[in-house]
Amino acid sequence: MEITSAEFVMSNTDYKKCPTPNKPEYAFIGRSNVGKSSLINMLVNRNSLAKTSGKPGKTQLINHFIVNKEWFVADLPGYGYAKVSKKSRATFHNFTVDFLQYRPNLLCVFVLLDARIPPQKIDLEFMEYCGVKGIPFVMCFTKTDKLKTGDLNQSIENYKKKMFEQWEEIPRIFISSSVNKNGQDDILDFIENLNTGFKNKND
Repeated sequence: MEITSAEFVMSNTDYKKCPTPNKPEYAFIGRSNVGKSSLINMLVNRNSLAKTSGKPGKTQLINHFIVNKEWFVADLPGYGYAKVSKKSRATFHNFTVDFLQYRPNLLCVFVLLDARIPPQKIDLEFMEYCGVKGIPFVMCFTKTDKLKTGDLNQSIENYKKKMFEQWEEIPRIFISSSVNKNGQDDILDFIENLNTGFKNKND
């Protein structure tokens, strides 16, 4: 897929006020500071479309972007550590859950996982939640450029082993790096295929 345009649309905390759900949509979520905004920027060949920050918890709204005027990216608040109040964290959780459960055009959630870190309880619990609720998702390992091939393979195997404790099948896995653009083509091809299915279904 060739990226010809990527534009910011809106930010809000209410899925009912999100863009009209007439285009395929993909949400990106993960623990704070997992490299979510950097990955989005890499995918759409923009340096600063999604705001990046060294401070965990920077994204506190549902941020929508439109790519090629054909599909939406939803940049969701990171879960886990963030320098905000407990009340604010609860608010983030509530509107994120509502978005994931009730957004009708959401085709897939990209769950971002730092390849350098062992399986985390909060990530496993979030993926279990998606499974229970029937929310389609894929696993996307980030920051893979920081690991040697053998260490990366071992990290992924550790995750698979942990997942198989509860899952009969493991969701699709993507390997990505915002530094060397690893995974860009694979992810965009995956999105393009889902876009085609959405279009055929709604024509």
